[in-house]
Amino acid sequence: MKNLVAYITSGYPEKSFSIDLSLALGESGVDTLELGVPFSDPVADGPLIEKANHKALELGFKFEHLREISREVAPKVDTLWMGYFNSFYQQNLTKLLPEASEMGINGLIIPDLPHEEALKYKDLFEQNNLANISFVAPTDTEERIAEVVADAKKFIYMVAYTGITGSGKAEDLQPFLSSIKKYTKTPVYVGFGVNAKTAKDKVHGADGVIVGSAFIDILLKENLNYTKKIEECSELARVIKNEINS
Repeated sequence: MKNLVAYITSGYPEKSFSIDLSLALGESGVDTLELGVPFSDPVADGPLIEKANHKALELGFKFEHLREISREVAPKVDTLWMGYFNSFYQQNLTKLLPEASEMGINGLIIPDLPHEEALKYKDLFEQNNLANISFVAPTDTEERIAEVVADAKKFIYMVAYTGITGSGKAEDLQPFLSSIKKYTKTPVYVGFGVNAKTAKDKVHGADGVIVGSAFIDILLKENLNYTKKIEECSELARVIKNEINS
């Protein structure tokens, strides 16, 4: 069974909606949930996620809202925090990681924290039984891939192409996948440009997919009420889960 990871922007359009959506996604085929931490300059994300980030901040998102959402969701759905390093650093990692673990968070995804810098926090993550998700990109050399995936926990985030999330660019991923799997038994999930149309092709040879912009596209539709947004996101999750396992 191949896994589906879903990203949502925490607190957009509001905290209670994020909780309801998260739980609904967990019941609709999502294996792991990424609770995104709104940030003013999400450099690895495309225009849809960037827009949702900015809207959440405009609506008054605070880190405490992430904690409140997580306390409701993490006991019921496998949950990760996805955000940029400054968001976590400002909360004091030595206090934040034990807190995250206690509320049931299973790891963090920090796209702007290079592997070399992440090593400084390796012990802190391990002490709190949290994964710091490793990234590999098509521009990485075999030597670097071997180094990055050596101690990878939970899954490896395989960037499907060089660029930002959501553009749906097509590439032959098989040589890249093969070079990763030579050095690790940790599952490899494909992210960037994954949606209902591309998921089946992108998951070939991989262990799962990571989907963000396709869900955020629904959340940004102003003509849909909250109930309809949750229904459409849930249906999208079911469709993609079926596509990657058919």
